[in-house]
Amino acid sequence: MKIGISAKGKTLDSLLDERFGRCEYFLIYNTKEQKVNILENKGQVAAGGAGIKAAQQLIDEKVDIIITGHLGPNAYELIDRSGIKAYECKTTTINSAIKKLENNELLEIREAGAAHHSI
Repeated sequence: MKIGISAKGKTLDSLLDERFGRCEYFLIYNTKEQKVNILENKGQVAAGGAGIKAAQQLIDEKVDIIITGHLGPNAYELIDRSGIKAYECKTTTINSAIKKLENNELLEIREAGAAHHSI
């Protein structure tokens, strides 16, 4: 299983970033191989459509699950249509977020949060 996590840094000890479309990195954790792949979020510097770019990046990586703070309407729609499950997590370490997922302590995101538009 591949888990995509919005992150503020490049290690499992980094903090989860509650922003999805504007997070700095995505850590893709492969549970089978117990390996991490680090991606710079392409949506981070987008003038608009950050959530869409970020969502598409994780869809292209074929993740099964996303852990983040919240998803805007456009990102939510793309992720929902792709069949990827998304879970809400408050700021904690990436390691802790993975453990919370494994222990069924995270709530599934079942609706979009508010849109955040850059100015």
